[in-house]
Amino acid sequence: MNRATHNDSWVQNPDGTLGYTCSLITGCLLGHDYCFASKLANGRLKKRYLANENTASMTGFQLLGRDKAGYLHPEDDPFYPRFWPDRLVELDRFLTKSREPVGVFLNIMGEWAGDWVPRAWQDAMFELIRRHPRHRIYLLTNCPQNLPRFSPFPDHCYVGVTATDPRAFCEATRALADIEAKVRFVSVEPYLAGPITFPLWVGKFLDWLIIGAQTKPYKPPKIEWVEEIVRAADKAGIPVFLKDNLLELVNYQSPETEFAFNKEGYYRQEMPE
Repeated sequence: MNRATHNDSWVQNPDGTLGYTCSLITGCLLGHDYCFASKLANGRLKKRYLANENTASMTGFQLLGRDKAGYLHPEDDPFYPRFWPDRLVELDRFLTKSREPVGVFLNIMGEWAGDWVPRAWQDAMFELIRRHPRHRIYLLTNCPQNLPRFSPFPDHCYVGVTATDPRAFCEATRALADIEAKVRFVSVEPYLAGPITFPLWVGKFLDWLIIGAQTKPYKPPKIEWVEEIVRAADKAGIPVFLKDNLLELVNYQSPETEFAFNKEGYYRQEMPE
């Protein structure tokens, strides 16, 4: 269990204070270059992750290339999918003892919905989620095509998809339209390529939009791209949360970036109702 950082200030408790993160499942086989979790796992967390031998065992996915030298076996790859039963117990105790409802972003350090993730891990995660309906659970995935397998989601789940460009955004919204969840959102972060727009009817099944830049190394999107998607969200009635890492792109005094602020003049960091 960790407190969410300013980089993930959208992870909030129901009272608006900063929430928590907890990774019951770590690792991913998608191999995205921008993945901060992979960099952490191969950096200061490497020894700790390699010590966990509770890895996914799908041979076909073990053969996927991980670098130019060839594939890596789970015992050599700290970002190979792993399950952490001790964290599940810790989170269960924390949620049980918490006097006030909290918000928890699950699996910030891994992909929970990938084809390679054992169903037993996912079942254990959802069993825990269902035991604690008074708390808010954030679920975010890079594998939107698999979300229907878990629908309908418990009402206290915020279910989101990561998108980095217009094509991924279209795939994300199509997948969210096919599931039942109280809050469905897209996190366009890191925002890597091209302007994104969408028709008004998207607002019928998209409840929230998060936008941010790549953090390490820092690669901000073009301000015009951000403006276009914010304008589209406003027309569709979708709340917008601009991450802190976009702040240096906007100017409080410039009419060109007025879209980044609400009517009271505050930076747009809206939450869904």
